[in-house]
Amino acid sequence: MKIINNPANSIWPELVKRPSKNPLELRVLVKRIFSDIKKKGDLAVYNYNKKFDRCDRKEFKISSQELENATDLLPDNLKKAIELARDNISKFHAAQKENPLEIETTTGVVCWRESRPIEKVGIYIPSGSAPLFSTILMLGIPAKLAGCTDIILCTPPDENGKINPAILFTANLVGISTVFAVGGIQAIGALTFGTETIPKVDKIFGPGNQYVTAAKQMAQLHGRAIDMPAGPSEVLIIADSNCVPAFVAADLLSQAEHGADSQVVLLSTEVTVLQKIITELNLQIQKLPRKDVATKAIENSVAIHFKNLEECMNFSNLYAPEHLILAVKEARTLSQKVKSAGSVFLGNYSCESAGDYASGTNHTLPTNGFASSYSGVSLDSFVKKITFQEISETGIQNLGPSIELMAEAEQLFAHKQAVTVRLEQLKNKNPNTI
Repeated sequence: MKIINNPANSIWPELVKRPSKNPLELRVLVKRIFSDIKKKGDLAVYNYNKKFDRCDRKEFKISSQELENATDLLPDNLKKAIELARDNISKFHAAQKENPLEIETTTGVVCWRESRPIEKVGIYIPSGSAPLFSTILMLGIPAKLAGCTDIILCTPPDENGKINPAILFTANLVGISTVFAVGGIQAIGALTFGTETIPKVDKIFGPGNQYVTAAKQMAQLHGRAIDMPAGPSEVLIIADSNCVPAFVAADLLSQAEHGADSQVVLLSTEVTVLQKIITELNLQIQKLPRKDVATKAIENSVAIHFKNLEECMNFSNLYAPEHLILAVKEARTLSQKVKSAGSVFLGNYSCESAGDYASGTNHTLPTNGFASSYSGVSLDSFVKKITFQEISETGIQNLGPSIELMAEAEQLFAHKQAVTVRLEQLKNKNPNTI
C-alpha cells in the first residue's frame, strides 16, 4: 500500500476511479447468454452452469429435504449466531415500516401514501470460496417483512451440484423455500426471462462480481428492476491519532479478502498514523487464509495523507464509499459532514464486520461511487409507494379553477375539461353555492 502525500485537488478525480473490465466485452458476453436463455430456457442455463461452474446437476431446484437436512450439517454455535443476526436485522428493518399519513392539502382535498409489496423478487447469493449466507438475512428478512409473495433465491452450486449448507440453513430459517442451484450471468438471465422451472421476477437483488453486475444492468433493459448497480466491495477509513492501528488494519483486510479487485482506501492527517497502520497490515495479512487475494487488493490500494479532517471528508464524499469508517476522536461530529456513503461506522469499536453480519443494518450497499445517488437496501426496496387522493365536492370547487388555468396554459384542454364538467355539474346541482 503506497502513501500519497497531500495530493492536489486536480488529481482527486483520478484517485477515486475504480478499475473495471472492458464494459463492451462484458455487454457482448451478457447479451449472448441472455439471448440463449430467452430462446432455450433451462437447457441454456444447464449448459452455462456446466461451462462456468463445472456442474452437471440437471435438477436446478433444491428440494425441501435438502433444505431441512442442512440444519444437521451446521454446528449449533453457528446456527445460534445466525439466529442472533436474524433477530437484530429483523428489529432494525421492522422499525422502517411506515403508517399512512393523510394530509389535507386544501379543504376537501386529502392525499396520502401507502406501501404495497413487490410480488415477485429474485435474490442472488454469491457462493464459491466465500458463501455469503449472511446476504440471505439482509435480503430475505426485509422481503418477508414487506410481504413479497414469491421470493426466488439463486446461488451457484459446487462441482458436485451441492449448495453450501449455511446458505440452505439460512434460507430455510427466514422462510425462503424456492432455491435454485444456478449462479452467475445465467442466474440473472433466468430471473429476467423465466425458464421452464425458474420463475421470472419483478425485481432482482443481490451482490456479485462484475459479470453479475453487468447482467443485472442488462436485466433492466428487459423490464426487470434491480436493487442498485453494485460491484467489488470497498471500504474507506479516515483515521487520526485516536485510532487503534491494529483495528484499522484489520478493517482494511476484512474488505481486501473479498477479492483481488476489492477497493481499500486509507486517509489520515498524520503520516505516522498511516505508517503504523501499514506496519500492522503487513503483519496481519501473513496470517490470513485468503492472503493471496488480500495481497492483490492491497497492492492496488492507497493511503493518502491530507492536511486536515475536512480535506479527508471532502475526498471521501467524492469517492462515495460503500463502507466508511471514522476511526477518529470526534466521530459523531465528523459524521455530520458525510454526504455520500453506503454505511458509516463510528469510532474504534464499530467494525465494518458488524454491519456485514449482525448489528442490524443492511450490508447490501452501493459501490463504485453509486453511493452518491443510491441508498443501500432497506424495507423500502421491497415495496412500491402508491399515492392516493380523495377530493370532495368542496375540494374540487376549491382546487378546480387553478387546475383549469394551469391546464389551459399548457394547452391541454382535455385536462381542463375534466375539471370543468365537474364544476358545471355542481353549479347545476347547487346553483347558489358556486
